[in-house]
Parts: sequence; C-alpha cells; structure tokens
Amino acid sequence: MKKVIALTVVAAFLVTSCAETYRPSQTTYEGGLIGAVTGATAGAILTSGNKWKGGVIGGVIGAIAGATIAEISKRGAVEAVQSNRPVRYQTEDGRGVYEAEPVGYDAKTRCHKVHERVYENGKLVKDQIKEICEAEKVERKY
Repeated sequence: MKKVIALTVVAAFLVTSCAETYRPSQTTYEGGLIGAVTGATAGAILTSGNKWKGGVIGGVIGAIAGATIAEISKRGAVEAVQSNRPVRYQTEDGRGVYEAEPVGYDAKTRCHKVHERVYENGKLVKDQIKEICEAEKVERKY
C-alpha cells in the first residue's frame, strides 16, 4: 500500500512539473479580493442563524467569481489588442457576455485602448475604456 501511495505522489510530481505554471495577475488578485469582501458581506447579511457560515461561504464564492471575471477581462482585452479585432465571450447559458473592442493606439505612451462591455441577463452592467500598455522586458544577465 505504501508503494502505491509513493508511486502516485511521484507520478503527480512528474506530471505537474511538465505543466506550465499559471501566474495570476494583479487584477486577478484584486478581483478576487473585491469578490470575497462583497460575497462575505452579502452572505453574512442574507444568512439567518449562523452569520459566520454565510459569510465564509459567500466570501469563497465571491472570491472565485471576482477572480474569474477579472481574469476574463484581462485576457479578453489583450486578445482584442493582439488580434486587432473585437472579442466576445459568452457563458454557456448565454446570460453573461463579455465584449472587448480595440479603439485606438497612443504611440507616445505605447498603450492600446480597448472598449469593454459586460452584460448580465441582457443588461449592460459594465462599460469602460481600458488601456493595455506594451512593456519592455528587462533581464539581468550574469
């Protein structure tokens, strides 16, 4: 039995060592934090009886939702800039829609402007212009 567990652990390490490491962006963390606070507050207010339980459950669900929405927003805007075409994501049930459309480039600041819209149940809930700036990679080499 110990050999089976040891082989399973070794196999898991081998498989995960080949996978690309996912590194969330700052906006993903911010979205998760905002979602967690909002979800925890709503869960605590709406739960009768055990407010802590409602707050914890709401916080976890809110953090996941907030981080996911922030990540989709970031990736959609970058994809719109890279392809120089509008991008549209939609949930499987069609209730959530994300659209990003490139609208311009400022050569002085090296930033692209993207018009983002988010719809929930056919209603516009977010409409903003976002900047995606080109960054220069700086490496130290010895």
